[in-house]
Amino acid sequence: MLVAASSGGADASAQPASPSSAQAKTSSVTAAAKAAPGATVQRVMARNLGSPWGLVFLPNGNALVSSRDGATIVRVSKNGGKSAVGRVPGVVSNGRSGGEAGLLGLAIARDFAKTRWLYAYVSTRSDNRVVRMRYRSGKLGARHVVLKGIPRGLHHNGGRIAFGPDGQLYVTTGEGGNGSLAQRRSSLGGKILRVTPTGGVPRGNPFAGSPVWSMGHRNIEGLAWDSAGRLWSTEFGEKSWDELNLILAGRNYGWPATQGRTSNPRYTSPKAQWRTDAAGPSGIAIINDVAWIGALTGKRLYRVPLIGARAGTPRGFLVGSQGRLRTAVAAPDGSLWLTTSNTDGRADPRPGDDRILRLKVS
Repeated sequence: MLVAASSGGADASAQPASPSSAQAKTSSVTAAAKAAPGATVQRVMARNLGSPWGLVFLPNGNALVSSRDGATIVRVSKNGGKSAVGRVPGVVSNGRSGGEAGLLGLAIARDFAKTRWLYAYVSTRSDNRVVRMRYRSGKLGARHVVLKGIPRGLHHNGGRIAFGPDGQLYVTTGEGGNGSLAQRRSSLGGKILRVTPTGGVPRGNPFAGSPVWSMGHRNIEGLAWDSAGRLWSTEFGEKSWDELNLILAGRNYGWPATQGRTSNPRYTSPKAQWRTDAAGPSGIAIINDVAWIGALTGKRLYRVPLIGARAGTPRGFLVGSQGRLRTAVAAPDGSLWLTTSNTDGRADPRPGDDRILRLKVS
């Protein structure tokens, strides 16, 4: 089950159509058919990946992909195929115990062509943190800590990172299984954080001296901006509602007091919500102001049109055909790259799993 705002239907006229109006109607129907929403798998870009999680495109159109449980990074060519880059030291995964910690999100600096900084969200023995490494000549350099002290747990480790239109680094965190941390401003857990590329607190954050941008989150694994610079995120609920949220600075999104829509003025309601067995929303990509969301539990790709600050009616594609879907990223050529997540211990892997799919979307 899913619930979201939707637009009204078209009016139907009771008058018979003239030849010219009928012709116009036919042209309109043809145009509408050409623009019909859809998602078609065009190609498998890489196969036999282990628990792929982060995916980021390089300036040349190739991509780097992280393995959550293997703590490795591979390069996937824009023409298909993969090659090893290296292992990120100090990463401690708990995937074999059914957990969600490990090598998670990736991002590249906006001045990557000059600095070669590659950012990664990693789990250590004591915490989750953001690090950066130089990526040169297909190899990784030494780790440098950007941000540390994010709560780590068996579950709810967050992990998506991305640079926003403002040049700052946004980091999604989970509450590590301790819901109270999401409401504790002094904790980095259950938040979206906004920091400078070196980990400092930038001007304009809602709470003085704090990296916290928004709070009251259970576990966020999706982060993307629309054409107007609005920030959207996907969030896992607990046995009730999964969410698509429009993120505003300083807002409280309610966990653990509430999930899904609420009438409590202290908390901000989601723009769309799903029953948890139909979604499990992880990665989100926005292409032409349409959000594409990979669903793990729901085993489908959701298409959600974004209409200003509203979300239109969600529609599912690839239902069940590819298994669990985690990371969705807009490619430089306008396509959508999508990772499966069938080797993470929560599904039966299929031949070639895990894979990266290239989709044509509209």
